[in-house]
Amino acid sequence: MYFKQFYLSCLAHASYFIASEGEAVVVDPQRDVNDYITEADATNTKIKYIIETHLHADFVSGHRELAARTGAEIIFGAKANAQFPHRAVTDGEEIKLGNVTLSFMETPGHTPESICVLVDDGETKKLLTGDTLFIGDVGRPDLAGAKGFTSEQMAEMMYDTLHQKILSLDDETEIYPAHGAGSACGKNISDEKHSTIGQQRKFNYALQPMAKDVFVEIMTRDLSAAPAYFPFDAEYNRRGAGVLDELSKPKALTAHELQAETNAILLDIRSAKDFGAGHIPHSINIGLGGQFASWAGTLIHMDAEIVLIADTEEQVDEAVMRLARVGHERVKGFFSAKDWIDVLSIPQISVDELKEKIETTGDLQVVDVRRVTEYENGHATTAINAPLSSDVADKVLQLDKSKPTAVICLGGYRSSAAASLLEQSGFTNLMNVTGGTNAWIKAGHLLEK
Repeated sequence: MYFKQFYLSCLAHASYFIASEGEAVVVDPQRDVNDYITEADATNTKIKYIIETHLHADFVSGHRELAARTGAEIIFGAKANAQFPHRAVTDGEEIKLGNVTLSFMETPGHTPESICVLVDDGETKKLLTGDTLFIGDVGRPDLAGAKGFTSEQMAEMMYDTLHQKILSLDDETEIYPAHGAGSACGKNISDEKHSTIGQQRKFNYALQPMAKDVFVEIMTRDLSAAPAYFPFDAEYNRRGAGVLDELSKPKALTAHELQAETNAILLDIRSAKDFGAGHIPHSINIGLGGQFASWAGTLIHMDAEIVLIADTEEQVDEAVMRLARVGHERVKGFFSAKDWIDVLSIPQISVDELKEKIETTGDLQVVDVRRVTEYENGHATTAINAPLSSDVADKVLQLDKSKPTAVICLGGYRSSAAASLLEQSGFTNLMNVTGGTNAWIKAGHLLEK
């Protein structure tokens, strides 16, 4: 058996290519599918099947385009009700791929239609768990796809799935999930890319012995709000996305044309440093260097038209593709920030400078835009918590928009995005903390809890 994991850091998304005896299957493909076709050519195999473990809510899948280009059959769990030709599988069904057997397990909990795929070549067993079981975590019970069910009902299903199916497998069974650290589909996913049933039985909090009612309470407690784009992507995947290359290409805009785009979102995809040094008024900073796609889906409404602010056309091409991975397909044009005269700036300060300002500036406001659990584990002194979202400004209404305000996250990426949104809401004296809480800890500064 040939087995390969593809990992997209910008979405914390893992997909899989499995081959045997000239036949291949792709599991949970990303929107842009060329990598799988290239892999099939390199291994001299033909992609026969495309398997989706569920209706993904955090990215748009390329299953329809990959099927059209390869002739492969798409497979979903029967409860997905996908609206295009596919094979609907139920618990216990199997397919053969050369010398490999793929067995399907219905595993509701994250979504009603979730399935896991047990891959057995006679020597090793690998379980592709989708968003049912992560490394160190399990799938949230409250996201898109669970229509008609409460979070508590979905958590009850997850408990049964884990105890009646997943934990019945041998400890040596390898685990390969659809997401890693940073995904909003779990509470606290590990940055490891694979594990075993035995390891998860020991160290995964959700797999420890407990009564069902205790499990349900844990799973439904302190859930952060789901990103607004999740329901859109889940339904888009049910219908099936179109061909990526058929999307309209954005055009280069003049300064006059940019001024006329009064309804478009100006999305600055440069680094926090470059954005801070000088940016176009009313622009949002989501840098290509981080989890660009997921934050673009989170912070920008799915109906919005977008104009990209970038340094190069290569950056524009990359951004267009990555935006399409989450369903943003209305990129109208692009513009270079260096061609704009009246730019704004947001100073970038170090953690040492932040500490000095906290100690010497009586009216300094510090906003930590990490998730609640991150903040509670330790934060810079005096910082208040306002997790990054499209309405982050509404979470800090108690602050004075004219006073100096430092924005901090884990490393400086989310804080730059948040600062750009706060600037739009009227904050006039903003600073972005470079290096974030990681740098604060490394410098040996005191953490509050």
